[in-house]
Amino acid sequence: MSQTGPQASHLRREPIGLCIPCTKPGCNRWFKNRSGHMQHMNAKHPVFLHQPGSTQPRRPHSPGSGLPDTTDLGDTGTMDFGDAGAMEFGDDENPMQPTVEFCSAGDRLYRNYHPFLSARPCDSEGEFLPPGTPPPPLTDKMLDDWTPYRSWVEFELADYLFTKNQTPVHSINQLLNIWAASLMQAGSRSSLFSDHRHVYKTIDNTPLGDVKWQSFTVKYTGEIPEEGAAPWMGDTHEVWFRDPREVIRNMLSNPDFAAEIDLRPYQEFAMENNERQWQDFMSGDWAYKQVDMISEDPDTHGSTFIPVILGSDKTTVSVATGQNDYYPLYASIGNVRNNVRRAHRNAVAVVGFLAMPKNRLTETKGFRRFHCQLFHSLLSYILKSLKPGMTTPEVARFGDGHYRRIIYGLGPYIADYEEQVLLACIVRRWCAKCLSHCKALDETTLLCSRLHVDVLIEECNFDTLWAEYGIVAILVPFTNDFPRADIHELLAPDLLHQIIKGSFKDHLVEWVERYLFQEHGKTQANIILDDIDQRIAAVPPFPGLCRFPQGHHFKQWTGDDSKALMKVYLPAIEGYVPEDVVCAFSAFLEFCYLVHHNVLTEKSLEEIQAALARFHQYREIFKTTGMIMTFSLPRQHSMTHYVHCIRLFGAPNGLCSSITESKHIKAVKEPWRWSSRYNALGQMLLTNQRLDKLAASRVDFCTCGMLSGTCLTSVLAALEPSADVPAQAELPSAEEYNPNQQESPIPEHLVSFFNFHLRVPSLNTLRTEGKKRAQTIPALADELAIPHLPDLIRDFLVEQLYPEMHLVEIPENIMDCPHYEGRIRVFNSAVSTFFTPSDLSGMGGMKREHIRVSPNWRNGCARMDVARVLTFFSFRLWGKQYPCAVARWFNRVGDAPDDQTGMWMVKPSSIDNHAHFVVIHVDSIFRSAHLIPVYGIEMLPAVIKSHHTLDIFTLFYVNKFADHHAFEIAF
Repeated sequence: MSQTGPQASHLRREPIGLCIPCTKPGCNRWFKNRSGHMQHMNAKHPVFLHQPGSTQPRRPHSPGSGLPDTTDLGDTGTMDFGDAGAMEFGDDENPMQPTVEFCSAGDRLYRNYHPFLSARPCDSEGEFLPPGTPPPPLTDKMLDDWTPYRSWVEFELADYLFTKNQTPVHSINQLLNIWAASLMQAGSRSSLFSDHRHVYKTIDNTPLGDVKWQSFTVKYTGEIPEEGAAPWMGDTHEVWFRDPREVIRNMLSNPDFAAEIDLRPYQEFAMENNERQWQDFMSGDWAYKQVDMISEDPDTHGSTFIPVILGSDKTTVSVATGQNDYYPLYASIGNVRNNVRRAHRNAVAVVGFLAMPKNRLTETKGFRRFHCQLFHSLLSYILKSLKPGMTTPEVARFGDGHYRRIIYGLGPYIADYEEQVLLACIVRRWCAKCLSHCKALDETTLLCSRLHVDVLIEECNFDTLWAEYGIVAILVPFTNDFPRADIHELLAPDLLHQIIKGSFKDHLVEWVERYLFQEHGKTQANIILDDIDQRIAAVPPFPGLCRFPQGHHFKQWTGDDSKALMKVYLPAIEGYVPEDVVCAFSAFLEFCYLVHHNVLTEKSLEEIQAALARFHQYREIFKTTGMIMTFSLPRQHSMTHYVHCIRLFGAPNGLCSSITESKHIKAVKEPWRWSSRYNALGQMLLTNQRLDKLAASRVDFCTCGMLSGTCLTSVLAALEPSADVPAQAELPSAEEYNPNQQESPIPEHLVSFFNFHLRVPSLNTLRTEGKKRAQTIPALADELAIPHLPDLIRDFLVEQLYPEMHLVEIPENIMDCPHYEGRIRVFNSAVSTFFTPSDLSGMGGMKREHIRVSPNWRNGCARMDVARVLTFFSFRLWGKQYPCAVARWFNRVGDAPDDQTGMWMVKPSSIDNHAHFVVIHVDSIFRSAHLIPVYGIEMLPAVIKSHHTLDIFTLFYVNKFADHHAFEIAF
């Protein structure tokens, strides 16, 4: 009986059937199959396509993927069959040699690509093209061909009314009537659209993005008793779907994805230390292993592997009207990168609405059985058009214009735990990915597999399978109808429901409240919980941080609520719970933020395992205090599988159920609100189809270069062809326009580089000029209550003018020179743009944020030090503009983060019992930081608000959980 997963590697040490030798001279390794040989060649003998100068790349470490078909005997088990068993030939003659390419600026990273499914371009008939053959043009339309629209203005109006503004029918008619009247007054006899029907008909005539909806009906076909038959046995259910094959081909041909799609599976390494890293889906071992199996058929060589990612989840659109639940099925492709899949750019499409049979009486075993098997039967039927292309290549066009042969494969399935139980055909409270018993989930066991389950079903009876293995034997997973598909392996990690809403909100937060009630009694516990709410409400504001003005006690929780609470909960409970509880929360949050990284390295995986081990160590306090009797909780147990899933599928944030839940809004909830509520599903399907057509039209027009500039500049250019019209009309905002302004505003461009952990470019531009603020330095000194502000500005100018000299080295006569007495401009915010440290090989990785200030609260971050920015201002001296900030330094407390919370502590800096102020250049500001007071053990008075805390507290945590980038730079 074959076992899967890295835990089973010790079961296959017998060197039986080793028939494939390594062909490299001096290497006497033998392998059982081509997959094992390829992994060895990939790790030990890579061949680079080009070298960066004279630099010789190092050989990568073994990816350590734990592929089940790989036989690696190790150093002690290496078998030497002598020269007689070796077949030597050059690299060019070795078809199993992986191709290696550098893939980042400065050749810091390289990738080992699969040698067989190499995504070779071909013609429309599937014949491969010679290397370097340019693709045919994506379209031959004229630049003035706006079909089915008459002009750019018509398209933009239709898109605005239907997609962006979601204008009701009566409002569309009223707007068009007003518009037509205004045009007639101007002497025009033509109008854009006559009414809403004209708008909708024009959208419907769009030939792009058109995948028709189809339907079929299903009903129970089992034995129906003559008497006492349940009503559900006679019900008929209508199912609507779109051909997933056509939807996926539309995604592949989308030019918007052409630069953000991976056509070949690869393994990525850093040149500096040969460390493996995972990011997008195709960087995982699962895709590589699938291509190994596909490439056993020589007819597939040169093709492109297309993993089909699925997701489904019930959603409720209303609790007050009749039929308010829908069951959408979504599809995506693993080739598009994670940032595209998360960015709502039509890389996730709804392909069906599944049936939701309801039993009007008490649910019976027969009904539950019918419900579960119906789910799998529907998935199998909807996806059947993909099955032929899973073994035989077909030709599809891609967004870069080339045709390629493609091979489909069922990829990961995005689902919460309840959905995973249904998909894996297991009993609730069991794990869908491993063989751990439901009463001892944290025991280390082997991974579950389709083959293992099939053998158990053959050998065991129904009751044994249910009680001992948690298998529902009468159900057949839909993946059994497709090649190379194992539902236990394909279940994706779910950050939202497993970690954020499950382990954090439903487990840890609930356990803390149980502890308080048990330890202090109901009355005192409620007082403590009220103070915790007061602490949460008093947290200083921060960009992107959700406010909890009434604390965290509210009935309806969303995923965003749970994410926001995670950022501020830890300091709020400190002092009311044992130290081990604080340490458990700290370890859990570190685990959560680590697995959220866009790029994960071998070091990251070690840190994840270490954080998980600390969490398991410290969470025992909940068991010893009686808060929980067992830790056999499926959602919390899923944390043990994250490292394995990262190796298989790349970064988990590309497969999170938050992606499908976000899609619910556009594909289900908003279309339902637009409907008349009567037979709403049909109207929702039409709305989705129109949205797809408008999105496809925009991509097509943009690809043809027809959307450069704006409608206004296009019309002006047409009316006055001789005028020099800019490509984009740039009008000053109300905040920037000043008729009396004599100096030009500070331009927004890259001004310097700033070193912080990694070399990170920093862009800081002053924004939002303050109204009724000081206009001279003495006035600003009075406003900020800093009498020696002119001296601080003098020191700042000395530092800027003489950067290589220390203050004590500058003669006094020079110190008297740099001073400024002219006018200044005061600003309330600045813009900071920077690279996120984890995104070394991403498609940009830029983060942009506003740093807003006020004399009463908010802060910024300068280098490794923390400073509270009181105001931004700028002035011009000797022809040079100086954008500055007045700040107060905060000193770090200790040489390491706090042992319990894992966060750095800081306190306001003072010199001779006076606040330590400084004037700094905005280029030295890296990004904003979030400070949370160290509340201690005293109750927080209700009069303390969030804008008071930075003034009344003297000790703060630097909140590394404020966002994922803050965690990366402060971890």
